[in-house]
Amino acid sequence: MSVDLFRIDDRLIHGQVVVGWGQPLGVAFIVLVDDDVRASEWEQELYRMGVPPQVSVIFASVDEAAAQLAAWQSDERVGIVLTGDVDTMARLAQTVNGAVRAVNVGGVHYREGRKERLRYVYLSDDEAGALRGIAAGGVDVSAQDVPTGTRVPLDEFTA
Repeated sequence: MSVDLFRIDDRLIHGQVVVGWGQPLGVAFIVLVDDDVRASEWEQELYRMGVPPQVSVIFASVDEAAAQLAAWQSDERVGIVLTGDVDTMARLAQTVNGAVRAVNVGGVHYREGRKERLRYVYLSDDEAGALRGIAAGGVDVSAQDVPTGTRVPLDEFTA
């Protein structure tokens, strides 16, 4: 089955990812791609606490994820690759050149310089441009907070 979902969510591993997406997809592993979290054992422990024991959690830098993506894609189990921000996903998608086919923007919350695009997606103009750049590389980019929610195409929330 391999990696079934590439998701951007600034809360990283939390209930909506583990239960909302993980259970319906039958997820067996979650790859959290974040250079800072990869370097922090205590943050890794915090994120592991939110995941059931039958689900493996892998922490990777962008470079490590790029090197391992083919193996995760060929894994018979279902997995999720998760980044906390647009830039990290853009770096990963560019590095693996075509191996990321679709990206789900699931939760990017308000902070200074961002404006509301959807009730669960706030983006700066640079972040919106980075998502369009990912899409220009042949990746299907859309927003969807939960599996039962409406899938919103990129051009409807970055215009």
